Amino acid sequence: MRLVADSGLWRIGPAVAAVPLVAVLEVDGAVLAWTVDESGDAADAQITLTDAARADWLWRVLGEGGHHALAAATVEPPDHTAGVDLSGVEVRPGSVDGLRRLAVGHWLRRWWPASVRDGIVGLDPALLDAEIALLTADAEDFVADDGLDADIGALLAPHAGALAMHLLVGDTRVVALVRNCVRLAEEMGVDAAGWADLSDAVENIRPQPAAVRQDDYALAAGGDTGPAPSGLIARGAASIAWSGVPGGVFDAAEDTVSWAVAADGDAVTATVHTAVIGPGSPAGIPVALRCGDITGVGVLDGSGRATISLLHGPNAPLTATGGWDQDWSATVVTVGAEVSEAVDARERVRRFARQRLAHPGPDAFLAETLAAESDY
Repeated sequence: MRLVADSGLWRIGPAVAAVPLVAVLEVDGAVLAWTVDESGDAADAQITLTDAARADWLWRVLGEGGHHALAAATVEPPDHTAGVDLSGVEVRPGSVDGLRRLAVGHWLRRWWPASVRDGIVGLDPALLDAEIALLTADAEDFVADDGLDADIGALLAPHAGALAMHLLVGDTRVVALVRNCVRLAEEMGVDAAGWADLSDAVENIRPQPAAVRQDDYALAAGGDTGPAPSGLIARGAASIAWSGVPGGVFDAAEDTVSWAVAADGDAVTATVHTAVIGPGSPAGIPVALRCGDITGVGVLDGSGRATISLLHGPNAPLTATGGWDQDWSATVVTVGAEVSEAVDARERVRRFARQRLAHPGPDAFLAETLAAESDY
């Protein structure tokens, strides 16, 4: 194993892909990462040490000898040329399997490409968060109490009502998951609305055999090109960079943003429509249009739409004459933050999601399994 310097921190393990293809988990004193669509051993983890002194779990992963060797090698802070070969030190088989699954769970929360257009069914957020909460509790020897990925209460608190509705179906798998979550919530002192009632409900439920069904996992989307506005000058489509927007808001397909530039008298505005899939709201998410020296900015409303005033240069409003004279073929519409994200990375994520739905493996989350059963 080789210990290398990476942005002022010590790192071991292979390079990993950038978002949205990387599953990340913060543990005590380190960050673990894997490329989600690469098959292989979970032991092929990238481990970046943020505070080696706090990472006292490393003996479980590297063995006691490996932990001592790593601790000795990381006493001095790294510089940009640092590198240390740790002979005979390797990640022990199976030692991070649970952590990788937990990292994938958090990845599913953020990056699952639910899409009506692409036919990728969404994952139930309540069931997904419930299972992640249980996995987090199981990883208590690794995950710091103050870590970003350690807040079990935040995972469970919003979902009492949704989990109670799932109990009505009586699926034995769901009942077992909810029952375990109720116990965990009691241990963690979760007192959010609905949890006392959920505790009573789970004690009285009579589970039924699991059945393949198509129920409330259907997707719903809003936002399309719509009718052509009067005075239409130009229209087109654009894609959303996933890493620039919150998860669980927009349809994850390409070209789900439609835009139109139209004149009303001498005033020119752009309207932008986005395909919204939920459960999150697009309200307040920024949107910008740029074409040469013509610019405009605005924010989406709750339906995923925005009307934007356009400027020609830094301050002058765009006139109808200027709009008709403009070549709009180079128009760029940005929803959310402006980030660099490759289209082929998003396509890799879609292939990965379809594969998991088509062949749920032993590491599949219950939310994935139920989504796969509903997608027929």
